Amino acid sequence: MKFSFSDEQVEFRTALRRFLSDTSPSVEVRRWMETDIGYDADVWRQMSQDLGLTAVHIPESYGGQGFGVSELAIATEEMGRAMLCAPYFASTVLGATAIMKAGSEDQKQTLLPGIAAGEVIATLAFTEEHGRWEAESVAMTAAQEDGKYVLNGTKSFVLDGHSADLVVVVARRPDSVGAEGLSFFTVEGHAAGLDRVLLKSADPTRKLAKLTFSNVEAALLGEAGTAAGPLQDTLDIAAICLANEMVGGAERLFEDAVAYAKMRVQFGRPIASFQSLKHKAAEMLMEVELAKSGAYYAAAAADEGDEDVSALASLVKAAADTYMQTAIHAVQIHGGIGFTWENDTHLWFKRAKSSEVFLGGSDYHRERLMQEWDV
Repeated sequence: MKFSFSDEQVEFRTALRRFLSDTSPSVEVRRWMETDIGYDADVWRQMSQDLGLTAVHIPESYGGQGFGVSELAIATEEMGRAMLCAPYFASTVLGATAIMKAGSEDQKQTLLPGIAAGEVIATLAFTEEHGRWEAESVAMTAAQEDGKYVLNGTKSFVLDGHSADLVVVVARRPDSVGAEGLSFFTVEGHAAGLDRVLLKSADPTRKLAKLTFSNVEAALLGEAGTAAGPLQDTLDIAAICLANEMVGGAERLFEDAVAYAKMRVQFGRPIASFQSLKHKAAEMLMEVELAKSGAYYAAAAADEGDEDVSALASLVKAAADTYMQTAIHAVQIHGGIGFTWENDTHLWFKRAKSSEVFLGGSDYHRERLMQEWDV
């Protein structure tokens, strides 16, 4: 099989990389990750209004650019490479995709244009305090009272949930179990009865929040009790995009580590000339290239509606462990300075660790992969 990006996709990547190199140097990453909001509003405006990144995979009929998952994956790969601090994954990858998969035509017409324009930041509230990613694990209830839906329960590890304007919530009908009785709901970020707390996490560049719902009125998104399918479709696309983001970060770590090894002199010659480091660099390159190939293939398969998309999503998310291993090697290659917080390697190291468990760890996805392919 031969695979290559189109000329338009190559130009898109080139323009995006140039933009991110200007707007997301490590000094800016360190500045914004220390704030509660976590991103630069002016950069977000440029991303949404000037470049149209927040509208990449949203259909043109809903105010989007009308591209596919492949272009969305290119965007997340480059953002992972640059360690961009922005609510892009929460709003465009998770929030918008959930609405596209579950919403009615009228709801898409109403909700998606604002997200596409970057004027509304959305997110998906799915996981709860146990941190599990199976649909069966949802405990939050949605009961009908006087013709309205009321949510009660807690969602945790919600990406950018503390600042999102619109929260897409997964909840279940009281007394339902498993994948049955699950529905999507939308809640305004400042709704009465909604308490949002920013969590302290190992990766300050990726903001996570705990959301507590106490009799919060919500609007049903799509049809009641039918969320299991659209939820899985949303999480599959998110896993593919996260895998691409992870290979972007892994490639950046590899390139920086090799550049440092060529510069660092020990015993009168660059440490890159040592056989042990040559072996380590060769292993890193092989693993990164394999992970990239899988991530690209999965994104293309999603665009083509391949029946194995769910299995491929779990395959590439599990294989993206390469990010964590590359980060470990990169710290080792940098030697003593690599263990200091002042060295930028740690920014990607912490992102690698958080990405390893976000959307489900490798054990979860390997188990799911075997179930999908009936191994």
